[in-house]
Amino acid sequence: MSDPVDGVPAEVHHAEHGPPDGPAVVLSGSLGSDLTMWDPQVGPLVAAGFRVVRYDHRGHGASPVPPGPYRLADLAGDATALLDRLGVRRAHWVGLSLGGMVGMWLAAHRPERVGRLVLCCTSAAPGPAEGWTGRAAAVRAGGTEAIADAVVARWFTPGWRAADPARTARHRAVVAATPAEGYASCCEAIATMRLTDVLPRITAPTLVLSGAEDPATPPEHGERIARAVPGARLEVVAGAAHLGTAERPGRFTGAVLRHLEENP
Repeated sequence: MSDPVDGVPAEVHHAEHGPPDGPAVVLSGSLGSDLTMWDPQVGPLVAAGFRVVRYDHRGHGASPVPPGPYRLADLAGDATALLDRLGVRRAHWVGLSLGGMVGMWLAAHRPERVGRLVLCCTSAAPGPAEGWTGRAAAVRAGGTEAIADAVVARWFTPGWRAADPARTARHRAVVAATPAEGYASCCEAIATMRLTDVLPRITAPTLVLSGAEDPATPPEHGERIARAVPGARLEVVAGAAHLGTAERPGRFTGAVLRHLEENP
């Protein structure tokens, strides 16, 4: 099965941290996020000697917004082009939600570009296509402001939102600032993706992290990925919803570091 990248890559916005000669780690975020979602992970990864590259998907943050619809292969092509611009032949990949989907695509179709793989709060088959195309239509009609509250309700547990309303508001603002065309077109990429059949082709050492209270991609989604990817391991993090890297940063970052620092 092939799914070639044949579109023109977008020159996505990115930030680099840490030693330029360190092992490269790409941080790839969620639908509706920008690269600031990885703020808790950057310091510990840099302290461990990694060259950290985080970026905004096309249609998100400070990246350009090409007209949609998009395919997952387009998003993967953007990431590959970014690595080429940075002179990175091979990188570890840490992706959450949509970023995890891009990571699975790359690990299956461009295995020479992916070292170790961490898949956080993601899915290879995240529900019927109609749900995603319906969300895309709603965003094109009403903008991302109209869905921001519902998105943040999926991202964080009620207790976390109540305990830290200021951080909750900052995350909500990122969702509401996401361009409608970018968000909707990424929804369409999810609607049309086909990953389940290619998971057995992944050879990168893989860790799957799920949030125990994630309503968007519950732990059973992680379990299905871990069963299909040869040698993959699953960890379920208590007290975490969908944006577990922000809600439980210590648990997620620690697990990521242990996986990336394992001997081959």
